[in-house]
Amino acid sequence: MEKKEYTISLFTENTIGLVVRIAGVFSRRKINIESMGTCPSEVEGIHRFTIVIHETEEMLKKLCRQLERQVDVLKAYYNTDEEIVWQEQALYKVPAKIIEEKVYVERLLRKFGASAVVIRKDYIVFETTGHREEIDALTEELTKYGLIEFVRGARIAIIKNSEGFHKKLLQFEDKEPASHIVKNEYLDKRDNIFSM
Repeated sequence: MEKKEYTISLFTENTIGLVVRIAGVFSRRKINIESMGTCPSEVEGIHRFTIVIHETEEMLKKLCRQLERQVDVLKAYYNTDEEIVWQEQALYKVPAKIIEEKVYVERLLRKFGASAVVIRKDYIVFETTGHREEIDALTEELTKYGLIEFVRGARIAIIKNSEGFHKKLLQFEDKEPASHIVKNEYLDKRDNIFSM
């Protein structure tokens, strides 16, 4: 199977140390994370991780199953770029004089939808959003004109054909709680290993 770019959407509880545990799952499998961001979701107390990797679909299925075994992970989805709506954000710091002197640079920034965030006598900071290819193209052009600094944010993504995790979570909350305690066999096995 050939490797492709995939975006993993991971819904989790908001707990300390979860980022390290999630990164550890990728590290143990020797999978490089291209981009990773986390933010609150539309459901209070639930966070959403958006992780971008290059991998085979077979490995991705195993990876998502392993991620879902983490105690605080509620659900893991993976999608190709065609199955999601996604954006990345970037900030560019350029010398103020190039904007004054070069009309082309001003047109270039407008073409890419960049807007000024900070204007000073010595430099201007611009912000833009778009796909990685668009951000890379603007970065390459601005490098020719003395780009001082550049930073790109992690990908944010929404799955096109999804009713959202919120609806599933509400359905889960509406169900009656179990009358008995259900043991987590995974935790029991793990605890037995540590007690040896």
